[in-house]
This record gives sequence, C-alpha cells and structure tokens, in this order.
Amino acid sequence: MFTERDLPEDVSGVRASHATGALVLDCEADFETLPPAQAEELGLLVDALDPTSYPEEWLPPEVPTQLRRYVGTEFTVGMPGDGGVTWTRQTDPPIVFVKARTEGSPEDFLDFLVAEALVEVALDRPEHFLGFFEGRYRDLAAATRLSPADTYQLAVALYDASLGLDTREVFRGWDEEFPRLHDAWVDAGERLQPRLSDLPREVATGRTSFPAAAELACAGVKHGLDVPTPFGALDTEAYRDHGADYAVTWARKTFEKLRE
Repeated sequence: MFTERDLPEDVSGVRASHATGALVLDCEADFETLPPAQAEELGLLVDALDPTSYPEEWLPPEVPTQLRRYVGTEFTVGMPGDGGVTWTRQTDPPIVFVKARTEGSPEDFLDFLVAEALVEVALDRPEHFLGFFEGRYRDLAAATRLSPADTYQLAVALYDASLGLDTREVFRGWDEEFPRLHDAWVDAGERLQPRLSDLPREVATGRTSFPAAAELACAGVKHGLDVPTPFGALDTEAYRDHGADYAVTWARKTFEKLRE
C-alpha cells in the first residue's frame, strides 16, 4: 500500500530545508479514511500514529457525510478538494502522501506539489479547514446560506488562500535555489490567470458558482496573482493576522452585497 518515494535532488533539498525527517510515500490506491489494516501497515513505518478528532459542536446541522465522519476518530488523511498530494502530522514523523490519482501528472508539477506539501507540513497550521475555522465553521455556513456541499467547497478555498499567504514567498524565493520547482509554480499560476479576469462576470451570469469562483481566486492568491473583487480582500495582511474571524466577516459582507 505504501512505498517510500524516490525524491529528485531539488525536492530532497526542500525537505532538508523545511521538513527534515518527513516521509514521502507513494500510495497504491486513493483513500481518505484508512481501513484498520492499512492504518496498521502505516503504523509500522512511523514511530507514532495519533488520529485527530474534532468536536461535533463545530459542525452546522447539515454537512457532507465525509465531513461528519472526519470529526470522528477514524484515521483520515485528505478530504474532497485536497488533491492527490496530501500531508499529515497525525504521525511521527509527519508524512506526505502521493496518492494513486496523481498517476500521469506532469513530472515537474507533481514534484512541485510534493515540495509544496513539505513546506506546508512544516508550518504550525491545521491540515484541514475544520482545524482552521473550528467553531466559526457554523458561522460561515450561517453567513453564506449555501448548501452544505457549497459551504464545504468555499471553506476549502478560503483555507487554501490562508495557507498561500504563508507559503508563496517561499516559492518566490526558489528562483535560484530550486529553479525547476519555481518554474512549475509560476507555470501553474500563468494557467490560472486567464480565468481570473472574467470571474465576476461568470458569477453574475451564473456560468460559474460562487464557491467554484472562490476556488479559482484563492488558488490565485496562493500564486500571488491579481484577483478580482470581492476575492482581492483575501490577499491582505488582515487575513493573515485574523484568520478565520476575517474569513467569516468577509463572507458575511460579501453575501449581504450579493443579496442586495
């Protein structure tokens, strides 16, 4: 199920700089919640395994089934929206998982995703948006009045932007030390840019839902791109400083304007 991944020199350099000792594992299958047998297999590769759980009180009454399962004691790594490369500090040492769904991805971009995960796992940040919002997730749902699935998608995007505010300067600094990874980060941003300028019109005409637009815009924040109103307000020191409180206030004000 799990095999230690051979890392190219630049990705090994990122690990040495940010997450010394972290394991990077290739996975034979896709998974989120690990069955007991696979969790036991994983436990043989690490010194300790301590699954995280969260209070039920943090959840609004209606949430996707996977999120309700996530707050329990089952060992879960990655959730819908987290992509094929995920990380966890529920183990000692921490682990970056490269899941089977990444097969066929461009090599440079996949190596960047692994390097990005190594940078993120070294931060003192939750590995899922629920650990970021905590009880404010209920407030986010109340502020937007979106469906449970759309609220989930918006929360993923908002936390993605928050992480990006902490990581993008690291990626910018790789232009000389790790130029291949830096170029992959830049290329991913350039592919996003054409979509961003039309986002307000797409949302206004119903061609793109607000949560989907937020997903694109918040990815733009991670890449240091110019993002349109109202998402530009997330690319601020205020968001970096005030976190979930800021995100909920932004959502409430934004949806009040959308309802006018």
